[in-house]
Amino acid sequence: QVQLVESGGGLVQAGGSLRLSCAASGRTFSTIIMGWFRQAPGKEREFVAVISKRGLLRSYADSVKGRFTISRDNAKNTVYLQMDSLKPEDTAVYYCAAEYGDRLTTYYASYDAWGQGTQVTVSS
Repeated sequence: QVQLVESGGGLVQAGGSLRLSCAASGRTFSTIIMGWFRQAPGKEREFVAVISKRGLLRSYADSVKGRFTISRDNAKNTVYLQMDSLKPEDTAVYYCAAEYGDRLTTYYASYDAWGQGTQVTVSS
């Protein structure tokens, strides 16, 4: 089972940027598809971005496309989420997740392991 630890959350003004990191351990990182999800108070967990095992394929939610970038460094066992042009509606707890299969998926129930989450708050 992989263990995931997110970092990099915080408070930022609208229009600002943050970079989230997620460090993985316990499994060969290059064999894992990695995703980011978020959950705002009173809302369901929603897909943000996903990246393939070698980083060649990426997919984004429409709400973040063009503003967020997912990347990974397999040598450092870390996946990143660069968030630019942040909006108040991006406020949520952000989770990284690991999927052991071979398909990029946006469905949260397909993921096998989750981090504890990191809070992102965007003020207007």
